[in-house]
Amino acid sequence: MHRIPYPPNKGDKIRSYHLLKHLAKRYHVHLGTFVDDPDDWQHVERVKDLCGESHFAALNPRTAKLRSLGALAGNRALSIDYYRDTTLDEWVDGVTRRHGIQRVLVFSSAMAQYAMSLRSARRVIDFVDIDSDKWRQYADNKRWPMSWLYAREARRLLHYEQQVTQEFDASLFVSQPEADLFKRLAPAVQDKVGYFSNGVDTDYFAPGHQFDNPYADDHDVMTFTGAMDYWPNIDAVQWFANDIFPSIRQAHPAAHFYIVGARPTAAVTALAELPGVHVTGTVPDVRPYLAHAKLTVAPLRIARGIQNKVLEAMAMAKPVVVSPQALEGIDALPGRELLLAGDAQSFAETTIRQLTMPDRTIGSHAREKVVSRYGWASNLSRVDALLEPTAPATPTMLPAFS
Repeated sequence: MHRIPYPPNKGDKIRSYHLLKHLAKRYHVHLGTFVDDPDDWQHVERVKDLCGESHFAALNPRTAKLRSLGALAGNRALSIDYYRDTTLDEWVDGVTRRHGIQRVLVFSSAMAQYAMSLRSARRVIDFVDIDSDKWRQYADNKRWPMSWLYAREARRLLHYEQQVTQEFDASLFVSQPEADLFKRLAPAVQDKVGYFSNGVDTDYFAPGHQFDNPYADDHDVMTFTGAMDYWPNIDAVQWFANDIFPSIRQAHPAAHFYIVGARPTAAVTALAELPGVHVTGTVPDVRPYLAHAKLTVAPLRIARGIQNKVLEAMAMAKPVVVSPQALEGIDALPGRELLLAGDAQSFAETTIRQLTMPDRTIGSHAREKVVSRYGWASNLSRVDALLEPTAPATPTMLPAFS
């Protein structure tokens, strides 16, 4: 089972798709999943080709949020009710009876509810990030009453994550720091906790491709890429556009900041009113925007796990200026393979320096790091080992993610 995170995150969709492709090479996979973005329906047939039986449940975010409020009357995390669906529950029950499922892989905490009763199967969960800690960070950055609501969600969801890890055979996270943090939060289950890193398709994200330039010739561009209805991304671009970019543009008038990503909120769209700031909305291919940028920025102040946006830019041999939060979990050396900046002033100074006196070795070193460290095949081999305990067995059926 795999769920698109609440709120949605493009990086997790990439991780889940590569995980599905990997498993389909070895197992007969049955897939139950939600579709929360109308644009994603165009990919359904391609995903079905990788599966035996499949079930795609439409998820209306507005309806799901209303449904999740019922959890306030009980002792449940809102995220669990948000992803509760009778048709998906019935599909899991039916496919289990028809195929005698022996292995189950769940993607993300809220989807574990669909596998809690499958105790005869070997169950592995890929939490990806510690969702409960993400809610804690939200609480720390919001005012009451949202701070109270998010803090409640953090407590309830952590309890649920601990319960799931106790019941399942193994759990995975996106990086060693993420796994280590969860071990500290849930010491009673730390022997069941591991990780595998995200990867990058380094043939697809490669500097050798030729793309038309989407920018004006006199623009020295820095980009931010990501889903622009995702609050950590919204916070990042607001901080950069309001508190960092004006200093950059004053020192380097040709500088332009492009926010590239689907579903920009009204708050993000409003940033385009600032001098030199551009909001593209959905683009058919993000690579031209990376290829023709001078550099990319990842000024995240709230983050969990590994940022795919950083790895993709590094794979394109682009210098990336990151915050400490965006660097977390990425095995890269600041000053050699990317640039690190901790506050608004250092972010501006680092960016100005790279624009005016570019270190042309950083991009090539970044590309080398991604190629050597972040291949999908080698990272996903950890999942194979967990699904196959001790003695080799003939692969049977595997219901995978929703």
